Amino acid sequence: MKIARFSTGDEPRYGIVQGLDEADAVPTGESEGHLLVLKGDPLFSVPEATGEVVELGEARLLAPVIPRSKVVAIGKNYAAHAAEMVGGMDGAVPQTPIIFLKPNTAVIGPDAPIVLPAWSEEVHYEAELAVVIKRIAKDLTPQDAHRVIMGYTVANDVSARDRQRAEPQWVRAKAFDTSCPLGPWIEIPEPGDERAFDPSHATVRTRLDGETVQEGGTQDMVMGVAELVAYASTIFTLLPGDVILTGTPEGVGEIRAGQRVSVEVEGIGGFSNPVVRR
Repeated sequence: MKIARFSTGDEPRYGIVQGLDEADAVPTGESEGHLLVLKGDPLFSVPEATGEVVELGEARLLAPVIPRSKVVAIGKNYAAHAAEMVGGMDGAVPQTPIIFLKPNTAVIGPDAPIVLPAWSEEVHYEAELAVVIKRIAKDLTPQDAHRVIMGYTVANDVSARDRQRAEPQWVRAKAFDTSCPLGPWIEIPEPGDERAFDPSHATVRTRLDGETVQEGGTQDMVMGVAELVAYASTIFTLLPGDVILTGTPEGVGEIRAGQRVSVEVEGIGGFSNPVVRR
């Protein structure tokens, strides 16, 4: 099941996405499919249809969740990506996960502009699988992690790489406004569905102006989703709506004003954002 957060010119609403075909994995204004509008916020209530149907092409997709608390991000969780991070940074895989935070002010949705900060001359894309938390959690074991996961979405951990190399903490490099695009919806695996999304075997991809520039598989993550959720819960209390970014595969690179960057995870979907400098 796919749950989107969207607008038709009014307040944000939620809907179940139906009627998609493979060509709509990265939805556009011409996408087929429709939204079964839901009452309330599915993070805090059982999804219930209002009876209203909105055509997907008539809706503006928003970030599927705006974390009320935090975005927890993981660095160097793919060995090949860790190795490519040379030139001022250690390229080794860390013994324990590198954890940093992004504020909810960093979150934007599909088609919203990524604004390059004036104080950086080298900003990179990083496509990632993201996990959405549905209930309060603390000190989980990996075996219990599935109980607190609502579903999965796609993220772009936009990073000011020159600042990341130059500064001992990654706050400025990783947490600036528009540095956390999320979308296009939340994929909620349904028990017993043989075709349900499997976070341990999914392709993660970035396209820049339509050209594939990054591609890797979640099977290459150093720590899997359950381990990451459990580990994060030993540091922070996880709250409903928190998002955990699971790291990026190798192939990161620069984005420049005037380009459009698209990120996707097969089995979920994808979305794109224009890049601007103001």
